[in-house]
Amino acid sequence: MSQLAEQFITATDYLTLERQAKTKNEYLNGRIYAMSGASRSHNRITVNLTSALHAQLKRKPCEPFSGDMRVKVSPTGLYTYPDVVVVCGEPRFEDSHVDTLLNPTLIIEVLSDSTAAYDRGEKFAHYRALQSLSDYLLVAQDQPRIEHYQRQPDGRWLYSATDGLDAQVEISTIGCVLSLAEVYERLAFAEPEPTPP
Repeated sequence: MSQLAEQFITATDYLTLERQAKTKNEYLNGRIYAMSGASRSHNRITVNLTSALHAQLKRKPCEPFSGDMRVKVSPTGLYTYPDVVVVCGEPRFEDSHVDTLLNPTLIIEVLSDSTAAYDRGEKFAHYRALQSLSDYLLVAQDQPRIEHYQRQPDGRWLYSATDGLDAQVEISTIGCVLSLAEVYERLAFAEPEPTPP
């Protein structure tokens, strides 16, 4: 008995379905990928990040969005929902629905066990194709740690990692500083296991 071939979905059909869906889905190369729900820690971090950026961007030409703003990576065809996105200057959208952003400046993903490898690898490869993107942040849930990739003038990406609740991450391209104490407010971390003598 033969298996049914997977149905190819056009981007137009995906957007039509997505705008009626009760859950969020990513899209790439004719396929729809369901997104799983987020943990309490993930949601808390996302709220804290959005709040901190909103407060600092009030009088600047940049606008933050939380995880419901869909982003299209036009060069690769990926449609996705970053946890936090900031656009500076005039936002460009795919169509008159104004729900699919084309020109993010900063993208932040909160890592989970199931998505960390994808967020660091294949997904970041897609994001790097966005000419508008200057910064990409990966935020850990299990410890106070933020990894920052910043696009350099020659197109290469500079990596840095910041650890500890007393630390800060400067995002110079949008004129913001994220305090890790603020990002991880109301989160408790497990005590590290003592090392045997």
